Amino acid sequence: MRGKTRMNRLKRNWPLHAMVLPALVFLIIFSYVPMAGIVMAFQNFKPWLGFAHSEWVGLDNFRTLFARQDSIEVIWNTLIISALKIVLNLVAPFTFALLLNEVRRAFFKRFVQTLVYLPHFLSWVILGGILLDFLSTDGGFLNRILSSWFGMDPIFFLGDNNWFRFTVIASDVWKEFGFGTIVFLAALANVNPSLYEAAEVDGASRWKQTLHITIPSMLPIAVVVGTLALGNILNAGFDQIFNLYNPLVYQKGDIIDTFVYRTAILNGEMGLGTAIGLFKSVISMVLILISYRLAYKLANYRIF
Repeated sequence: MRGKTRMNRLKRNWPLHAMVLPALVFLIIFSYVPMAGIVMAFQNFKPWLGFAHSEWVGLDNFRTLFARQDSIEVIWNTLIISALKIVLNLVAPFTFALLLNEVRRAFFKRFVQTLVYLPHFLSWVILGGILLDFLSTDGGFLNRILSSWFGMDPIFFLGDNNWFRFTVIASDVWKEFGFGTIVFLAALANVNPSLYEAAEVDGASRWKQTLHITIPSMLPIAVVVGTLALGNILNAGFDQIFNLYNPLVYQKGDIIDTFVYRTAILNGEMGLGTAIGLFKSVISMVLILISYRLAYKLANYRIF
Protein backbone atom coordinates (compact mmCIF):
# COMPACT_ATOMS: atom_id res chain seq x y z
CA MET A 1 0.00 0.00 0.00
CA ARG A 2 2.85 2.33 0.90
CA GLY A 3 4.59 1.55 -2.41
CA LYS A 4 1.42 2.35 -4.32
CA THR A 5 1.14 5.69 -2.50
CA ARG A 6 4.70 6.53 -3.45
CA MET A 7 4.02 5.69 -7.11
CA ASN A 8 0.93 7.89 -7.14
CA ARG A 9 2.90 10.71 -5.58
CA LEU A 10 5.66 10.27 -8.16
CA LYS A 11 3.18 10.35 -11.04
CA ARG A 12 1.57 13.47 -9.62
CA ASN A 13 4.88 15.30 -9.06
CA TRP A 14 6.89 14.09 -12.07
CA PRO A 15 7.13 17.63 -13.61
CA LEU A 16 8.91 18.80 -10.45
CA HIS A 17 11.33 15.87 -10.62
CA ALA A 18 11.95 16.63 -14.30
CA MET A 19 12.84 20.22 -13.39
CA VAL A 20 15.40 18.98 -10.84
CA LEU A 21 16.96 16.46 -13.26
CA PRO A 22 19.25 18.89 -15.19
CA ALA A 23 20.66 20.25 -11.91
CA LEU A 24 21.18 16.70 -10.66
CA VAL A 25 23.04 15.71 -13.83
CA PHE A 26 25.15 18.86 -13.58
CA LEU A 27 25.97 18.05 -9.94
CA ILE A 28 26.98 14.47 -10.76
CA ILE A 29 29.19 15.44 -13.71
CA PHE A 30 30.98 18.39 -12.11
CA SER A 31 30.96 17.45 -8.41
CA TYR A 32 30.87 13.67 -8.02
CA VAL A 33 32.70 12.35 -11.08
CA PRO A 34 35.80 14.53 -10.40
CA MET A 35 36.03 12.99 -6.92
CA ALA A 36 37.79 10.06 -8.60
CA GLY A 37 40.81 12.38 -8.73
CA ILE A 38 41.20 12.02 -4.95
CA VAL A 39 43.52 9.07 -5.67
CA MET A 40 46.12 11.62 -6.80
CA ALA A 41 46.63 12.52 -3.14
CA PHE A 42 48.17 9.07 -2.65
CA GLN A 43 50.24 9.04 -5.83
CA ASN A 44 53.22 10.74 -7.38
CA PHE A 45 50.81 11.65 -10.14
CA LYS A 46 52.08 12.22 -13.65
CA PRO A 47 49.46 13.34 -16.22
CA TRP A 48 51.08 11.35 -19.02
CA LEU A 49 50.89 8.15 -16.93
CA GLY A 50 47.35 8.64 -15.66
CA PHE A 51 45.79 7.23 -12.52
CA ALA A 52 46.55 3.61 -13.40
CA HIS A 53 50.32 3.91 -13.94
CA SER A 54 51.38 6.74 -11.64
CA GLU A 55 53.53 5.67 -8.70
CA TRP A 56 51.61 4.92 -5.50
CA VAL A 57 53.24 6.71 -2.54
CA GLY A 58 50.68 6.19 0.21
CA LEU A 59 50.67 9.01 2.78
CA ASP A 60 53.95 10.60 1.63
CA ASN A 61 52.16 13.65 0.22
CA PHE A 62 50.49 14.28 3.59
CA ARG A 63 53.82 13.89 5.40
CA THR A 64 55.33 16.42 3.01
CA LEU A 65 52.39 18.75 3.64
CA PHE A 66 52.99 18.90 7.39
CA ALA A 67 56.78 18.89 7.07
CA ARG A 68 57.01 22.01 4.87
CA GLN A 69 57.20 25.31 6.70
CA ASP A 70 55.29 27.16 3.98
CA SER A 71 52.38 24.69 4.33
CA ILE A 72 52.00 25.48 8.02
CA GLU A 73 52.18 29.21 7.30
CA VAL A 74 49.46 28.85 4.67
CA ILE A 75 47.14 27.03 7.08
CA TRP A 76 47.63 29.71 9.75
CA ASN A 77 47.11 32.50 7.19
CA THR A 78 43.85 30.87 6.09
CA LEU A 79 42.56 30.49 9.64
CA ILE A 80 43.45 34.06 10.65
CA ILE A 81 42.06 35.75 7.52
CA SER A 82 38.92 33.62 7.44
CA ALA A 83 38.19 34.00 11.18
CA LEU A 84 38.50 37.79 11.03
CA LYS A 85 36.30 37.91 7.93
CA ILE A 86 33.63 35.81 9.63
CA VAL A 87 33.60 37.98 12.77
CA LEU A 88 33.61 41.33 10.97
CA ASN A 89 31.12 40.19 8.31
CA LEU A 90 28.79 39.39 11.20
CA VAL A 91 29.39 42.51 13.30
CA ALA A 92 29.32 45.02 10.41
CA PRO A 93 25.93 44.07 8.89
CA PHE A 94 24.44 43.59 12.36
CA THR A 95 25.45 47.11 13.36
CA PHE A 96 24.48 48.65 10.03
CA ALA A 97 21.05 47.00 10.14
CA LEU A 98 20.49 48.53 13.59
CA LEU A 99 21.41 51.98 12.29
CA LEU A 100 19.39 51.63 9.09
CA ASN A 101 16.38 50.46 11.07
CA GLU A 102 16.31 53.83 12.85
CA VAL A 103 15.95 55.74 9.57
CA ARG A 104 12.38 56.92 9.18
CA ARG A 105 12.46 58.20 5.57
CA ALA A 106 11.63 55.16 3.45
CA PHE A 107 13.12 56.58 0.24
CA PHE A 108 16.47 57.40 1.87
CA LYS A 109 16.50 54.01 3.61
CA ARG A 110 15.98 52.12 0.33
CA PHE A 111 18.56 54.28 -1.44
CA VAL A 112 21.25 53.61 1.18
CA GLN A 113 20.44 49.90 1.30
CA THR A 114 20.73 49.61 -2.49
CA LEU A 115 23.93 51.63 -2.54
CA VAL A 116 25.76 49.49 0.03
CA TYR A 117 24.83 46.07 -1.33
CA LEU A 118 25.70 46.83 -4.97
CA PRO A 119 29.43 45.93 -4.47
CA HIS A 120 28.35 42.36 -3.68
CA PHE A 121 27.47 41.85 -7.34
CA LEU A 122 30.87 42.98 -8.65
CA SER A 123 33.47 40.27 -9.24
CA TRP A 124 36.88 40.42 -7.60
CA VAL A 125 38.42 40.67 -11.05
CA ILE A 126 36.80 44.11 -11.40
CA LEU A 127 37.31 45.13 -7.79
CA GLY A 128 40.90 43.89 -7.87
CA GLY A 129 41.70 46.28 -10.71
CA ILE A 130 39.94 49.12 -8.89
CA LEU A 131 41.85 48.46 -5.67
CA LEU A 132 45.18 48.25 -7.49
CA ASP A 133 44.64 51.79 -8.78
CA PHE A 134 42.98 53.12 -5.63
CA LEU A 135 45.74 51.83 -3.29
CA SER A 136 48.71 52.38 -5.58
CA THR A 137 51.79 53.99 -4.04
CA ASP A 138 52.28 55.91 -7.28
CA GLY A 139 49.42 58.39 -7.30
CA GLY A 140 46.75 56.16 -5.74
CA PHE A 141 43.75 58.08 -4.37
CA LEU A 142 44.09 56.86 -0.78
CA ASN A 143 47.84 57.47 -0.59
CA ARG A 144 47.38 60.96 -2.03
CA ILE A 145 44.89 61.75 0.74
CA LEU A 146 47.20 60.35 3.42
CA SER A 147 50.09 62.36 2.00
CA SER A 148 48.31 65.68 1.48
CA TRP A 149 46.11 65.67 4.58
CA PHE A 150 48.29 63.88 7.15
CA GLY A 151 51.79 64.18 5.69
CA MET A 152 52.27 60.41 5.69
CA ASP A 153 54.58 58.46 3.40
CA PRO A 154 52.88 56.22 0.80
CA ILE A 155 51.75 52.85 2.20
CA PHE A 156 52.24 49.75 0.06
CA PHE A 157 48.87 48.21 0.99
CA LEU A 158 49.12 45.29 -1.46
CA GLY A 159 52.86 44.69 -1.21
CA ASP A 160 53.57 44.94 2.52
CA ASN A 161 52.97 41.86 4.70
CA ASN A 162 51.96 44.08 7.60
CA TRP A 163 49.21 45.76 5.56
CA PHE A 164 48.03 43.06 3.17
CA ARG A 165 45.83 41.15 5.62
CA PHE A 166 44.19 44.38 6.77
CA THR A 167 43.54 45.39 3.16
CA VAL A 168 42.06 42.00 2.26
CA ILE A 169 39.76 41.87 5.29
CA ALA A 170 38.64 45.50 5.06
CA SER A 171 37.86 45.25 1.33
CA ASP A 172 35.92 42.00 1.83
CA VAL A 173 33.82 43.54 4.62
CA TRP A 174 33.16 46.61 2.45
CA LYS A 175 32.04 44.37 -0.41
CA GLU A 176 29.79 42.02 1.57
CA PHE A 177 28.36 43.86 4.58
CA GLY A 178 25.58 45.52 2.60
CA PHE A 179 24.29 42.22 1.27
CA GLY A 180 24.57 40.65 4.73
CA THR A 181 22.48 43.49 6.12
CA ILE A 182 19.47 42.14 4.19
CA VAL A 183 19.35 39.08 6.46
CA PHE A 184 19.16 41.19 9.62
CA LEU A 185 16.66 43.64 8.13
CA ALA A 186 14.45 40.65 7.31
CA ALA A 187 14.69 39.58 10.95
CA LEU A 188 13.73 43.08 12.07
CA ALA A 189 10.72 43.07 9.74
CA ASN A 190 9.29 40.18 11.79
CA VAL A 191 9.44 42.04 15.11
CA ASN A 192 5.94 42.64 16.48
CA PRO A 193 5.26 46.45 16.37
CA SER A 194 3.15 46.14 19.51
CA LEU A 195 6.36 45.53 21.48
CA TYR A 196 7.62 48.99 20.54
CA GLU A 197 4.22 50.53 21.26
CA ALA A 198 4.14 48.96 24.70
CA ALA A 199 7.70 50.15 25.36
CA GLU A 200 6.76 53.72 24.39
CA VAL A 201 3.79 53.62 26.75
CA ASP A 202 6.14 52.55 29.52
CA GLY A 203 8.40 55.50 28.72
CA ALA A 204 11.28 53.60 27.11
CA SER A 205 13.63 55.70 24.98
CA ARG A 206 14.76 54.68 21.49
CA TRP A 207 18.01 53.41 22.98
CA LYS A 208 16.15 51.29 25.54
CA GLN A 209 13.89 49.92 22.82
CA THR A 210 16.91 49.00 20.72
CA LEU A 211 18.67 47.40 23.68
CA HIS A 212 15.74 45.36 24.98
CA ILE A 213 13.65 44.67 21.85
CA THR A 214 15.59 45.14 18.61
CA ILE A 215 18.89 43.49 19.53
CA PRO A 216 17.31 40.43 21.25
CA SER A 217 15.11 39.96 18.17
CA MET A 218 18.21 39.88 15.94
CA LEU A 219 20.33 37.58 18.11
CA PRO A 220 18.81 34.24 16.94
CA ILE A 221 19.55 34.94 13.26
CA ALA A 222 23.00 36.25 14.25
CA VAL A 223 23.68 32.95 16.02
CA VAL A 224 22.56 31.00 12.94
CA VAL A 225 24.68 33.09 10.56
CA GLY A 226 27.71 32.87 12.84
CA THR A 227 27.54 29.13 13.46
CA LEU A 228 26.91 28.27 9.81
CA ALA A 229 29.91 30.43 8.85
CA LEU A 230 32.16 28.10 10.88
CA GLY A 231 31.92 25.59 8.04
CA ASN A 232 33.76 28.09 5.82
CA ILE A 233 36.63 28.74 8.22
CA LEU A 234 39.08 27.26 5.69
CA ASN A 235 37.63 29.27 2.78
CA ALA A 236 39.39 32.60 3.03
CA GLY A 237 38.34 33.76 -0.46
CA PHE A 238 40.40 32.38 -3.34
CA ASP A 239 39.08 34.82 -5.94
CA GLN A 240 39.87 37.85 -3.79
CA ILE A 241 43.36 36.73 -2.72
CA PHE A 242 44.25 35.52 -6.21
CA ASN A 243 43.43 38.92 -7.73
CA LEU A 244 45.22 40.94 -5.04
CA TYR A 245 48.26 39.00 -3.84
CA ASN A 246 51.80 38.79 -5.20
CA PRO A 247 55.09 37.10 -4.17
CA LEU A 248 55.88 39.96 -1.77
CA VAL A 249 52.99 39.00 0.54
CA TYR A 250 53.07 35.19 0.38
CA GLN A 251 54.23 35.05 4.01
CA LYS A 252 51.05 36.67 5.39
CA GLY A 253 48.62 36.55 2.48
CA ASP A 254 48.95 33.09 0.93
CA ILE A 255 45.99 30.80 1.75
CA ILE A 256 45.26 27.12 1.18
CA ASP A 257 43.43 27.59 -2.12
CA THR A 258 46.09 29.80 -3.72
CA PHE A 259 48.79 27.48 -2.38
CA VAL A 260 47.04 24.51 -4.01
CA TYR A 261 46.80 26.43 -7.28
CA ARG A 262 50.52 27.23 -7.33
CA THR A 263 51.59 23.79 -6.10
CA ALA A 264 49.42 21.68 -8.38
CA ILE A 265 48.94 23.81 -11.50
CA LEU A 266 52.02 26.04 -11.71
CA ASN A 267 54.62 23.72 -10.10
CA GLY A 268 53.13 20.45 -11.39
CA GLU A 269 53.08 18.77 -7.94
CA MET A 270 49.56 17.46 -8.46
CA GLY A 271 49.79 14.75 -5.80
CA LEU A 272 50.78 17.24 -3.11
CA GLY A 273 48.20 19.78 -4.29
CA THR A 274 45.44 17.15 -4.16
CA ALA A 275 46.56 16.08 -0.68
CA ILE A 276 46.28 19.67 0.55
CA GLY A 277 42.85 20.03 -1.04
CA LEU A 278 41.67 16.73 0.47
CA PHE A 279 42.92 17.77 3.91
CA LYS A 280 40.96 21.02 3.60
CA SER A 281 37.81 19.26 2.39
CA VAL A 282 37.77 16.73 5.25
CA ILE A 283 38.26 19.42 7.90
CA SER A 284 35.61 21.62 6.25
CA MET A 285 33.10 18.73 6.20
CA VAL A 286 33.63 18.12 9.93
CA LEU A 287 33.22 21.84 10.67
CA ILE A 288 30.03 22.03 8.60
CA LEU A 289 28.53 19.12 10.56
CA ILE A 290 29.51 20.79 13.84
CA SER A 291 28.14 24.18 12.74
CA TYR A 292 24.76 22.72 11.73
CA ARG A 293 24.58 20.91 15.06
CA LEU A 294 25.38 24.12 16.92
CA ALA A 295 22.81 26.06 14.89
CA TYR A 296 20.17 23.50 15.87
CA LYS A 297 21.16 23.52 19.54
CA LEU A 298 21.51 27.30 19.92
CA ALA A 299 18.78 28.62 17.58
CA ASN A 300 16.65 25.58 16.75
CA TYR A 301 17.68 25.97 13.08
CA ARG A 302 17.60 22.92 10.85
CA ILE A 303 17.48 22.27 7.11
CA PHE A 304 16.07 18.75 7.20
